Amino acid sequence: MVQGIASAADVKIEQTSGLPVLRVRIDRGAISRYGLHVANVQEVVAIAVGGREAGLVFEGDRRFPILVRLPEQLRQNLDLLRALPIPLPHQEKESKPPRFAALGAGAASDRPAFLPLEQLAQLDVSEGPNQISRENGKRRVVVQANVRGRDLGSFVAEAQARIDQEVPLPPGSWLDWGGQFENLVAARQRLSLVVPGCFFLIFLLLFSAFNSVRHALLVFTGVPLALTGGIVALWLRDMPFSIAAAVGFIALSGVAVLNGLVMVSSINQLRREGVTLHAAIMQGSLTRLRPVLMTALVAALGFVPMALATGTGAEVQKPLATVVIGGLVSSTLLTLVVLPAFYRLFERKEHAPHDAQQEEQPQVQRT
Repeated sequence: MVQGIASAADVKIEQTSGLPVLRVRIDRGAISRYGLHVANVQEVVAIAVGGREAGLVFEGDRRFPILVRLPEQLRQNLDLLRALPIPLPHQEKESKPPRFAALGAGAASDRPAFLPLEQLAQLDVSEGPNQISRENGKRRVVVQANVRGRDLGSFVAEAQARIDQEVPLPPGSWLDWGGQFENLVAARQRLSLVVPGCFFLIFLLLFSAFNSVRHALLVFTGVPLALTGGIVALWLRDMPFSIAAAVGFIALSGVAVLNGLVMVSSINQLRREGVTLHAAIMQGSLTRLRPVLMTALVAALGFVPMALATGTGAEVQKPLATVVIGGLVSSTLLTLVVLPAFYRLFERKEHAPHDAQQEEQPQVQRT
């Protein structure tokens, strides 16, 4: 079923069979006629083929077990194993009347002391289990597959849906999805806690820097502007969203907030010096243009080799670098244009009368 799913490659199953196994099927009716038990036959076969420890050899401080079993060439000969003698249980002569003594003695003397194994069991070589893997005390069989040209999450989702619908599992069996998908699920769970916590800490730092919720939210608007560029960059390069891309979004958010912090801090400084709202926005934007561009360029150019990587680890480096570069482009452009407009929109109502009076005063003096 996994082989029929798009983007599945190198699909294989763990080899569990294929090992030649000697099977000894004991005829219980035959052994009961001779007064034997299953253990009697099995013990002889086990000693002949597997061997049994009969003593120890001492060489100084070292001890070596003495193992008794048939030679290798005999153990591999199925015909000779069929002729393996099985000892019959010894029966004492029963006391009989004199007239039956001769008959009883003759019957007892005709009974053999050994029987060949082939008269008591059937021997054949068949294909048996190669290995039995276990995990947590349960037998396990592994089906492996690689995914090429597709994200792992959607591949496993499709595989799970098709297997649930078309592959009936025998009673007592269940499926576990492991490997990189298991790491992906664990990473998603961690990121679901790390990402909100990261954004919350960024907002706290912004609030402590400005002592204003409005200005903190204003700078925080650079985060969605940056995330938009990262998503577009992934789409242009036809890359799926991955954990590496999520880490890139976190790093990108920090750089975007830094650029916004530099811009808003400059405008606030000019406002405290008495510059009008419009003039402060224009002057602050132009003054901080170079620092914002330099910060974005340094970070973006540093990630270019990672974005073009093709060697070992490229599957992790390329999504991360692509997100950062694309997000920095959109964040820088939109920060220089959108952030000043948002600042003017947020501050216009509160400072409109004061700014109008300051703007009228120079006109009267010039007149």
